[in-house]
Amino acid sequence: MRSLKTAAPTRLIRLPSMNDSVIPESHIDLLTRPLYGHLATLNLDGTPQVTPVWQIWDGTHLRFTTTTDRRKAINTKANPHVAISINDPDQPYRYLEVRGVIESIDADPDGEFFDVLARRYGLEYQPPVGDHERRVILVLRPTRTTHQ
Repeated sequence: MRSLKTAAPTRLIRLPSMNDSVIPESHIDLLTRPLYGHLATLNLDGTPQVTPVWQIWDGTHLRFTTTTDRRKAINTKANPHVAISINDPDQPYRYLEVRGVIESIDADPDGEFFDVLARRYGLEYQPPVGDHERRVILVLRPTRTTHQ
């Protein structure tokens, strides 16, 4: 009779679903406070491009505003993989880096999302924003984070 070797137990790895957030609870405040992020995209020639941005976290996605003729929009349309870094101004070595994919670029022709962000970040101006007809919303789905 042949002896059967038993394999080591298989370790199940749970893949994140669309409802799971990769944002650590310990760093959510960096997304919910009106802090400036630095959004990294890749130019068409492969060189990096980084822009300070206003952002809003809705619990599953980060959202930014830009216009169709700006580098962020052009770059993310060509390559949707991006990263954003946000530092804690009260503790400079505390940060959150979020990597992910721009899932959609949504038209915002009235500039309403810009208005939401302007209020969040304390900008006083007379709506609508001057470039409202070219405004879009970049919608980022986080896939990975690093933090300290």
